Amino acid sequence: MIPEVGHYALILGFAFALLGGTVPVVGLIKKDSYLTRYAWPLSYGAFIFISVAIILLGYSFAADDFSVAYIAHHSNSQLPLFFKIAAVWGGHEGSFLFWLFSLSGWAAAVAYCSRQRDEAFIARVLVTLAILTAVFSLFLLLVSNPFLRLLPAPMEGRDLNPMLQDIGLIFHPPMLYLGYVGFAVSFAFAIAALTTKNKGIPWARWSRPWTVASWVFLTGGIALGSWWAYYELGWGGWWFWDPVENASLMPWLTGTALMHSLIITEYRKALSNWTLLLAIFTFSLSLLGTFIVRSGVLTSVHAFAVDPTRGVTLLAILGVLLIISLVLFALNAERYSRPATFGFLSKEATFLAGNSLLAVATLTILLGTFYPMVFQALDLGNISVGAPYFNALFVPLSFLFFIFMGFGVLIRWHRVSTDDLITRTLAPMSVSIVLGVALSVWFERGINLVVCLSFISAIWISLTALQAFYLRHRALRERQLGHAPLRLIAMVIAHCGVAVTIIGAALVSYYSEETSNKMGPGDVLNLSGYQFVYRETELLIGPNYTAEQANIEVSKDGQFEAMIKPQRRHYTVRTMNMSEPGIKWYWQGDIYITLAEKLNRTDYAVRIQYKPFVRWLWIGSIMMMLGGALAVLARLRVKAMYSRESKALSPTTIVMWKQ
Repeated sequence: MIPEVGHYALILGFAFALLGGTVPVVGLIKKDSYLTRYAWPLSYGAFIFISVAIILLGYSFAADDFSVAYIAHHSNSQLPLFFKIAAVWGGHEGSFLFWLFSLSGWAAAVAYCSRQRDEAFIARVLVTLAILTAVFSLFLLLVSNPFLRLLPAPMEGRDLNPMLQDIGLIFHPPMLYLGYVGFAVSFAFAIAALTTKNKGIPWARWSRPWTVASWVFLTGGIALGSWWAYYELGWGGWWFWDPVENASLMPWLTGTALMHSLIITEYRKALSNWTLLLAIFTFSLSLLGTFIVRSGVLTSVHAFAVDPTRGVTLLAILGVLLIISLVLFALNAERYSRPATFGFLSKEATFLAGNSLLAVATLTILLGTFYPMVFQALDLGNISVGAPYFNALFVPLSFLFFIFMGFGVLIRWHRVSTDDLITRTLAPMSVSIVLGVALSVWFERGINLVVCLSFISAIWISLTALQAFYLRHRALRERQLGHAPLRLIAMVIAHCGVAVTIIGAALVSYYSEETSNKMGPGDVLNLSGYQFVYRETELLIGPNYTAEQANIEVSKDGQFEAMIKPQRRHYTVRTMNMSEPGIKWYWQGDIYITLAEKLNRTDYAVRIQYKPFVRWLWIGSIMMMLGGALAVLARLRVKAMYSRESKALSPTTIVMWKQ
């Protein structure tokens, strides 16, 4: 009866969410504080029952209950336990249940952390989140129920897709969903701001930590996804402009713009309408990504389902949500319209320019992702849009954005003189150009324009961030107001993370080397100064697969470096073959070996690649996540200080609060 209990828990979660989306509304209309306060316990209740549902589904996976259709299709008795638990989100129904669990969790977190804030406004936020939870709970119950039974129950399951039988499945989808769904909080704050008549509510300040936290999770999810594709799929690549990869990149770009736009709205009370639109479109793009993964309209190795019925339902939900939110914006945005009071040379203008570039980049990716589908739907034939299109448009936009990143941290609010701007930026710009060109010549033995611009951009971003930190730290010390705030440290780390990622992306894209050949015991290949000797082939037996493993010795200048062991696995239940690459990593690059199909009794097709500085991509991502996490921590710390000293603020607290 465990699956039935989980099913009932899901129904109760839907009921609590439905009440959470209606009862507080009655309280707000009648100005009845008693009914309004029901938003809090109902948010907690929905989260508790949806949590019970996903926990019981996980228990059923662990217990090999193949009478549940979803478990029979995505598990097997020979599957290791941790993969059985991860299989909860390994298919469409379970992944959407985790999506719903994340949404209810964010709502409960907002309810708990906002207990001392304006009751009517936070109730509007919780009502919006409750309505979203109710809608998607109903979708899960009616269209994608993970608790449906199979009668008669099979004796064995079909097994989890071999591509998903990796530690990446345990961490990548949860982080991605937490990022996707977290932007629902930003969306809810925007809807609450559009529906309240109290213009004095600091909704941008309250929304910003949730937006940054969502961005951190989405950054981690994208980074883990690229790492997973790199070492699991056997291609040796980290980004392919795949539709599902694009689906996660688009809300990340608009989410980045939203984070910075919230800063302007919070401190300068400017660009409020721009911020509200970004909040609406960022969450809408998250829903669009959910649609892409689950509809089957676009082909991708990452897609969960090819059921058009579910896709149409999700598209209808997205359409209704977008129409309602944009109508609310059209009717109420005038309250937040203010004439621009900043000059062309100001931090506000720089942020707006950078955000506009991010918006254009998002539209570029959106067009390239969906244009083939629209072209086919209009019966105009088939057309493919690949990496050349995206690189030709996205890369130049990125370099323009990097320029504004540097100016944005150095330039002052409101207005700055041309002389002051030159004084602040001349040194980092000069050093960036000189060092960038020198490093490009050193790597290329000539000039590669993209690599040269990448070095210049990375150095420019790092130097401007460090200079901004130094100037702010010195100003505070001179006024005896303490050290530079944690928020500024977070900015430096995040911006330097972007710089590290730029270098990694440029070098691995332009300086990778590879060779492919037939190899068997005793055969030798050379690549990038390394010698590869195929020593032997081993036969292995795993928990639910058999494998042929090549032991390849790597040496350089006659010195032994490593024994790399790529595998060719055979999953008997799924009757699928998978290549598990062997990787030897160094700080300056990876040696990447893939064992492909068997050509004769002893020989295999072997692909050897050298990927310079590829790990800098993920090091940079970790730095960006760390910077975002520190920014959230800084806001929580300042909030605690503000609460303790609200009656008598010290100068240091005032300065930190204004940061």
